[in-house]
Amino acid sequence: MFKSSMMKRVATLLAAMHFMLFAQIPMAQATMIGTPEIISEHQQQVDRQQLLTMLEDDEVQKKLVSLGVERDQVEQRINSLTPAELAQFNQQLDQAPAGAGVVGIIVLFLVIFIITDLLCATNIFNFVNCINR
Repeated sequence: MFKSSMMKRVATLLAAMHFMLFAQIPMAQATMIGTPEIISEHQQQVDRQQLLTMLEDDEVQKKLVSLGVERDQVEQRINSLTPAELAQFNQQLDQAPAGAGVVGIIVLFLVIFIITDLLCATNIFNFVNCINR
């Protein structure tokens, strides 16, 4: 009889521990990832890399230095662009005339920096006041 009541207690304890163990394990959710999502993610990486490559141009670097903007700041801002900002930025670059490429890139960078300064995301230009303060 002693063995039987002890076995019931052990079995009850093991059953409770077993239940608690499986209650803590999250269920896996398997869903299909569509081709558009994969293409969109890959396109974002390509667009971002394309912008970073443009920073390597000597004329762009000289112009940024003359404006007092460091390359590291530009790289950080490019890396922090949202997918929508990145797509808009690259669309504007594609529509720019071929001869205005360098100037267009610099102007586009400056516009993005001014917008991010206005939104308090960065503090690059002292003459731009944050609108959230």
